[in-house]
Amino acid sequence: MEIIIADISHSVYAQEICETIENAAKIRGTGIAKRKPEYVISKMKEGNAVIALDDKTFAGFCYIESWSHGKFVANSGLIVHPNYRGHGLSKKIKQKIFDHSRMKFPEAKIFSITTGLAVMKLNSNLGYKPVTFSELTTDETFWNGCKTCVNYDVLQRTNQKMCLCTGMLYDPATENNSQPKRRIKEKTFTRLKSIKQHLFLKKEKK
Repeated sequence: MEIIIADISHSVYAQEICETIENAAKIRGTGIAKRKPEYVISKMKEGNAVIALDDKTFAGFCYIESWSHGKFVANSGLIVHPNYRGHGLSKKIKQKIFDHSRMKFPEAKIFSITTGLAVMKLNSNLGYKPVTFSELTTDETFWNGCKTCVNYDVLQRTNQKMCLCTGMLYDPATENNSQPKRRIKEKTFTRLKSIKQHLFLKKEKK
């Protein structure tokens, strides 16, 4: 298995990447923003994506998005092909894209919004902390990307203050803090997700 920085030569995998992301969203029945192949290819051209390949077979992908004039970056679209799940590949891809983000945007805050418990755990292990949406980028281009998510109506109802997703943030300014990093237990994220689902989905049914 090879996990590398993607370039234009990997554009042949763009359609499969988008289909894998869309299928995962349908199966989970939750929020994963759809992307078009052209968008994925643009990230490859910029050197802002990581791809995992098993010889020449697509196995996984993730890309970097920059917001608020580079003050914030997000590691988005993390996906592992169904044939390669359950072997820790997502963790390796996440580490690779995180390290790449730190190198390209050393002063930027790295953030994530996700409903996936596995992604929350990966983020926590990298030093992300749960935060309110007000601590994330205010760039409307980013939030417009949520329009393809099945939970977008929740974001609208709360005036973009919260959703079923959990916001998480890594701030490089606190990287050298003398206090040890505190890892958040997965059951905490599970409880948080359950509370949000009960709160928002209950209102939806009324």
